[in-house]
Amino acid sequence: MFVDEVVVKLIAGKGGDGCTSFRREKFVEMGGPNGGNGGRGSNIIFVTDKSLRTLIDLKMMKIVKGEKGVNGKGSNKNGANAKDIIIKVPMGTTVTDAKTGALIVDLINEDESFVIATGGRGGRGNKSLSTKENKAPRMSELGQPGEEIDIKCELKVLADVGLVGFPSVGKSTLLSMISNANPKIAPYHFTTLSPNLGLVKVYDDSFVIADLPGLIEGASEGTGLGIKFLRHVMRTKVIAHVIDISGSEIRNPIEDYALILKELDKYDKTINKRPSVIIANKMDLKGSEENLLLFKEKYPELKIFSISALLNEGINELLEYLNKLVKETETVPLYKKDDTFHKVYKYEETEKFTITKEDNIWIISGKEPEELLLMTRFTEEESIQRFARKIRGMGIETKLEELGAMPGDEVKILDYIFIFKE
Repeated sequence: MFVDEVVVKLIAGKGGDGCTSFRREKFVEMGGPNGGNGGRGSNIIFVTDKSLRTLIDLKMMKIVKGEKGVNGKGSNKNGANAKDIIIKVPMGTTVTDAKTGALIVDLINEDESFVIATGGRGGRGNKSLSTKENKAPRMSELGQPGEEIDIKCELKVLADVGLVGFPSVGKSTLLSMISNANPKIAPYHFTTLSPNLGLVKVYDDSFVIADLPGLIEGASEGTGLGIKFLRHVMRTKVIAHVIDISGSEIRNPIEDYALILKELDKYDKTINKRPSVIIANKMDLKGSEENLLLFKEKYPELKIFSISALLNEGINELLEYLNKLVKETETVPLYKKDDTFHKVYKYEETEKFTITKEDNIWIISGKEPEELLLMTRFTEEESIQRFARKIRGMGIETKLEELGAMPGDEVKILDYIFIFKE
């Protein structure tokens, strides 16, 4: 089953909890703090695998959740980091934020890896929290939550040449004749439901060619296979327009070509600017010679190869030219380096926190206060005092007063409710 689009939730591993512990030895009074730090939670990492051709494994996962780091222990023993989650994806996989559409990474190279969701850091033990002012803290941190994100993965096949055209123009037949691919061939429309890749050898050289699903009018707006076809054109260096020059499907070859150009242009204006050739197929059928002359009169500037894929005629010259064109054409990346961003984009907020009021409850939201809450041990008095100090240090208390909050008002952070200036 060919799957080229998947939406999945990633939850990186939570950091391990820090430990509150003190040195206790016989005849040693007032032993100092020796609580270790927690280990880092699992990162979720995508790695390309050239043997993969589909995203079906990722589709079956739905949710990918990392493991928690190991908790710290006494005697200055730090917890171990959790094992990273490695997910293999095909080369040509684009990862975006499912909610905003922002690009995270475009994975096109062999064995390329990228951390999509970062595991939370381990909470600090009381040994690490000791200061000159507080040499023996009776507190430690809980582990930081792992990054959580919904992502969309799209596979856009990697090929040097893309065969495009209406259904039943002979793309699959041509691919089977010139490469090692074995596409489905049948006397009805839409036999190709997913891209077929083949390796074409030209003397001591070679290039990769893709037979892409048949295009019809309105594909750029989702008609037929629509976007499922068009996304796979994006990575091809050379566009090979396959046309039924005989008009055996009761269509006009000149009109077919014009419609294909229109759909490609509506989807992405850069596609028609790439090097291209016209493959006038089915020259063995009646009416092909007359239609070829008319086509050349209409488009005298185009490079046209007349062939019969079924009879394997006129193919050698076509392959030599395609190979030459591929070698002369540089790969144009789909995205600029500036388009991608590191995974921490989720936390890069213009404001550290926001305050709203709902049903007489002040709601505080924002990465810093929420993370502070989740990493605080409310079973330890010193941890509670540290939480209050940091909240004041963020300016939350001052902002609440400016907004009109009164002592005794309820203040909510995530699912926790506090009393303002109790």
